[in-house]
Amino acid sequence: MKITALLLSLLLFPNLLVPLAVYANEEDTPDFSLYAQSAVLMDAASGRILYEKDGQKVMPMASTTKIMTCILALENGNPEDYAIASSYAASMPKVKLYVKEGEYYRLKDLLYSLMLESHNDAAVVIAEHIAGSTQSFADMMNQKAKEIGCHDTFFITPNGLDATATAKDGTVRVHSTTAADLARIMSYCIMDSPKKEDFLAITRTPSYSFENYRETDGQFVGGGRTFQCNNHNAFLSMMDGALSGKTGFTGTAGYCYVGALRKDNRTYVVALLACGWPNNKTYKWSDTKTLMNYGLDHFEYHSLSEAAFDESQLKPIKVLNGQTDRLGATAYVDVEIARPLETAPSSENGEHTDNAPSADDGILLKKDESIQVDFQAATELTAPIEAGTQVGTIRYLVDETVYKIEYIFTSQSVPAIDFSWCLSQILQRYTL
Repeated sequence: MKITALLLSLLLFPNLLVPLAVYANEEDTPDFSLYAQSAVLMDAASGRILYEKDGQKVMPMASTTKIMTCILALENGNPEDYAIASSYAASMPKVKLYVKEGEYYRLKDLLYSLMLESHNDAAVVIAEHIAGSTQSFADMMNQKAKEIGCHDTFFITPNGLDATATAKDGTVRVHSTTAADLARIMSYCIMDSPKKEDFLAITRTPSYSFENYRETDGQFVGGGRTFQCNNHNAFLSMMDGALSGKTGFTGTAGYCYVGALRKDNRTYVVALLACGWPNNKTYKWSDTKTLMNYGLDHFEYHSLSEAAFDESQLKPIKVLNGQTDRLGATAYVDVEIARPLETAPSSENGEHTDNAPSADDGILLKKDESIQVDFQAATELTAPIEAGTQVGTIRYLVDETVYKIEYIFTSQSVPAIDFSWCLSQILQRYTL
């Protein structure tokens, strides 16, 4: 059935229902300045951009890249696997774990090294383990970016070091993204990924220790070196509700940051690019707090149920040339709304984990904003009509931008009038 197929697609790909960027009211511009050359404040649940400063500008993003490396490794690898360090991985510049060629590390341990200390060599070991090479892993990164709606992002390295490469279309591109795309990637990591809880557990850990391994007769034993990693995301202790984040810096990118905060059924993501250069290391914290406080002070969560569609408007639709139960009657077909099943975030044992809304629940709005409902449906159809034929839409809008779409389908089939139907009706009339 067409309805079943659509519902399945909506469940598997919820971003199809939600626009990649919906903007807050531009007439009410916030009265503050930022150090960052490019910045975005995003509603992580809906993808709505609540504030931006050159948020669509393509720029290098340094080690904020590693949030994509981490989530891909979690989704495609086994944390208990042992990954071997190559000579290429060992050649990475600081900041690094100082892996040695031929050493083994558990993938889980490398992810803490990646996210807490931002080790560049750990990123390469992870990439080579997951995809066989950093180039193949970059292909995975770029494919994932497109899947979640990041069309202005181009990954070359798994660690965010400045790099250039020739794209498939022949153009020379740099390792880069936009603040809007970076915010979308973080939103995916903490809201939509099947491994979001693992991602949050890693990025929220204050410190972590582990060891290297060597292989002996097919067994992995301790390699004699131990490592200690400490979380350098200072934002975690700066604001109530701070959830996750990743810093970054290169000489080209400057200081970069992407972070998340969850409070009162609201989840915000801030992405900053080129937020100062040495000695301006603290600018990113100032900008992050400014944007988070702006979001907390000016936006409230609103459920789509507040803009409830009046289902009494769903009248049967007239079907021209449609078969009926008697001659001279007019054919009609009933219609219905196709909606995906509603689910709440849950833990492995099925218990509710937190109050994070799903992307289908609602949207963050200012006090003077509201959700509008636009209903469009066919007034008449022509037979034959199959059950599951789309005949209309219900669009939910904010500031004339579509936030979500529901589809209206026919509930049953209506065959067209044909010779057999006419003959049966004539015979029935004479019999009576």
